[in-house]
Amino acid sequence: MAAEPLLRALSRMRALVLDDQVLVRAVASGRQRGQETRWKRVELRYVDLKSGRHLQVTAYDDTQAHTSNHVGDDARDAVDDLLDQPFANWHVETTTEQHQIRVTKKLEAMVHTSARDAEVEAEREHDKAKQRLLPEDDPVLVALGISDAQGRTKPTRQAKYRQVEEFLRLLDASITDAIGKGALRKPSAEDPLRIVDLGCGNAYLTFAAHRYLSHVRGLPVHLIGVDVKEQSARHNAGVAGELGISGSTDFVVGSIAGARLDRAPDVALALHACDTATDEALARAVEWEASLVLAAPCCHHDISAQLRKNPTPAPYSMLTRHGILRERFADTLTDALRASILRLLGYKVDVVEFVESQHTPRNTLLRAVRTSGRVKGGSVRKEYDDLVAMWGVHPKLAELVAV
Repeated sequence: MAAEPLLRALSRMRALVLDDQVLVRAVASGRQRGQETRWKRVELRYVDLKSGRHLQVTAYDDTQAHTSNHVGDDARDAVDDLLDQPFANWHVETTTEQHQIRVTKKLEAMVHTSARDAEVEAEREHDKAKQRLLPEDDPVLVALGISDAQGRTKPTRQAKYRQVEEFLRLLDASITDAIGKGALRKPSAEDPLRIVDLGCGNAYLTFAAHRYLSHVRGLPVHLIGVDVKEQSARHNAGVAGELGISGSTDFVVGSIAGARLDRAPDVALALHACDTATDEALARAVEWEASLVLAAPCCHHDISAQLRKNPTPAPYSMLTRHGILRERFADTLTDALRASILRLLGYKVDVVEFVESQHTPRNTLLRAVRTSGRVKGGSVRKEYDDLVAMWGVHPKLAELVAV
């Protein structure tokens, strides 16, 4: 990559993006240090509609995609608005070249341009099928029974396939962002990225993560699944052998709290661990100083039980008077407290939607990136102390990590 002034580099990218004859796709992602972008990621391409060729902009926030089509001055304004956003990375593909811009801490542009081996043709269809991170006929989906032998998703497994896809999108974006910001180390063949899945069960998402990161992203990874059931470990080891990845996977029999690993992981996953098992998983991740943590909680009985025993502070009695409202509030309070505790432990935390609620009611995911050591005071500490004092609750995670 060569360094050059940022405005000049962006001006050149602008010309390529606005050229509807050569642009294949452009992607903006990440954010410059100390800045915030309106969108997590934006993709641009041209589509042919009945009224002519339009620039299609698909912008992603934490939960969904927002698509809009632009033409003429409107397209130029849309591109200029995006170029004004403090994105850290731009990737622009044309029919003959690929261009990358990475913005440094000093606001310089590191630019790399490479020629394609052969000229490609841009796809302009408006109703283009959604690109899958793992296609239906991928060997891992067949091995897991999500797809049949002909590589077609089984009707009864459509929800599972969607869960896999949405999880991979979150994992992909989270790892890319963490590596780009230096919060997560860059793996190598000699020292692969170590990922642990706590309470992995039959490891649908474990195997999907391994397949996507290693075969699609090309990242060296070593994945460890932990589950209390010996049967799960045997089953998963058999699937790993069938897929030919036994050398880069391990399956450990043990509880989340008692699991022992040879080395601390870089990334910790805890997907739908029930009730305080999620707290145990988060505590282990903190103990290992994992750089990235993704946890999708399931069941929140502990805080709910405490709310039933405690008097409700005024004027919030309606939140706990009815059982269904109390359960839902307990879910929200539990995950808010978990996020707050992780912040006190030096993590930057986002709470995002895992999959849409029509697919599963357990659709919240905590995404935490380690940025510093423990926070001893300040507004984060005060907010946490005030919240637990008001509701008279004692979070299990606070007990496990001695907050």
